[in-house]
Amino acid sequence: MNNGIIAVGPTLAVVLVLLTTTAAMIVWLGRLTAWRPILTAAVRATVQLAAVSLLIVAVLRSGWLTAAFVLMMFAVASLTCGRRIGTWRDGMWTAIALAAGVAPVLGLLTASGLIPLSPIAMVPVAGILIGGAMTATSLAGRRALDELRTRHGEYEAALALGFLPRDAALLISRPTAGQALVPALDQTRTVGLVTLPGAFVGVLLGGATPIQAGATQLVVLIALLAVESAAVLLTVELIAAGKLGSANWPDPGR
Repeated sequence: MNNGIIAVGPTLAVVLVLLTTTAAMIVWLGRLTAWRPILTAAVRATVQLAAVSLLIVAVLRSGWLTAAFVLMMFAVASLTCGRRIGTWRDGMWTAIALAAGVAPVLGLLTASGLIPLSPIAMVPVAGILIGGAMTATSLAGRRALDELRTRHGEYEAALALGFLPRDAALLISRPTAGQALVPALDQTRTVGLVTLPGAFVGVLLGGATPIQAGATQLVVLIALLAVESAAVLLTVELIAAGKLGSANWPDPGR
């Protein structure tokens, strides 16, 4: 690393291969999960970042290309959430959940002038917000469906007591789905004490003062809490309504 920049070369390749192999061996030997997804994720990340690195200069020179790039990130995030929660077709519903969180928050940040309407600012901020919403939506959806499957008897009992299907589903799924916010909450609570997140470091390396870098990171963290809260809430509502993840919820009455 020279002046805060990682040198690209054989050393980088060797270290990345070593780290990937170590992670794959740990999950395999520890019987945590299959080792193949670790290798697949690492290879995909390498290829995708290489492609983005080649395209990003052209993207940042055009407002239209920047908008298209942000929409592409949103589409990929929606499909990823849909696949994690149910099937690819659920991507339409997860897109609604993601948009409910990302669109108003990103709109507020740009309308207030905190985030300039320039490609160099919009792409990373939009990526951070979409990525956070994607993670929270996937976690909330999977957790809610797990609860509905394992506690299906309680759901049926609530129906027998006169609860509407939506209310019965929310009674079971909503409390645990909120656990999807734990990573964002922990990151916000411990920022500066445990970690210095990417926005802070990036702005600082870009020449800003520590105060400016801290303010930028604070905006990002608080924005993420708002984005993920809205996305999680709508995800649970869509599952309770039988719109999202219905293929993984064995309830013939819906």
